[in-house]
Amino acid sequence: MGVATVVRAQAALGEGPTWDAARGLLIWVDILGARVHTYDPADGRRTVLTTEAHVGAAKPRAGGGLVVNLRDGIGAYDAEGRFTWLLHDPVAGRRGNDAAVAPDGALWAGTMHYDEKPGGGTLVRLAGGSTATTVLAGVTVSNGTGWSPDGTRMYHVDSPTRRVDVWDVREDGLVTGRRPLAVVEEGAGFPDGLTVDADGCVWVALWDGAAVRRYTPGGVLDRVIEMPVVRPTACAFGGAGLGDLYVTSARAGLASPSARDGSLFVLPDAGRGLPQPPFAG
Repeated sequence: MGVATVVRAQAALGEGPTWDAARGLLIWVDILGARVHTYDPADGRRTVLTTEAHVGAAKPRAGGGLVVNLRDGIGAYDAEGRFTWLLHDPVAGRRGNDAAVAPDGALWAGTMHYDEKPGGGTLVRLAGGSTATTVLAGVTVSNGTGWSPDGTRMYHVDSPTRRVDVWDVREDGLVTGRRPLAVVEEGAGFPDGLTVDADGCVWVALWDGAAVRRYTPGGVLDRVIEMPVVRPTACAFGGAGLGDLYVTSARAGLASPSARDGSLFVLPDAGRGLPQPPFAG
């Protein structure tokens, strides 16, 4: 079975698919639409939460609710929908972008400037409710982040570099030893959001590349999934057994977007994903 459209949302900038195992839902966002979406593959039911500002990512919390990477910092919704700031850090012209939860429950949240100012973004680790550490400064477009099955390696994308980088994870949860895992060649698009499967392979969506690629832990390209849209943005495994690959997409910036640009897609039985931990804060 090929790639199927599951939600024809026409999102301006769909991003950040995440499987919420506790609720059996896929969570994803429309960054520029300031919306957090959920999709239930069992019955097709959908919900939409409108945030107070542009939202780069939304992840489940261990105690219920969501942690969100917003324009002006990181916030949380509790199980009743009440909002509080965890890290309020507004910078003119900057917004939150992709984020991910590490095996230890810490949130790793990226930022970027709206105009993609070189070096204007960061990658921040938020442990618990309020302890924030800037892991990487001078990022241009902080995007996909993920961890190997044994938690000893972390992957991260700064999209304009065209690289998927790999780091070694230290005992304290921070990282060291940055080096390229893979480089996307000119003309094939830019690496965007990513996920890691149970075999340790890294799946990355290619913005302007109309594809999702899988790289082995050694950096070898061993699978390419052609997408029906020009700007796939991110991917995640979900569904029963974590076997289905969900892919978000964008229509922002396209001169003549199609009806499918900005939709949520799925490739059934694509592989086997890793359980994603909720944010511990």
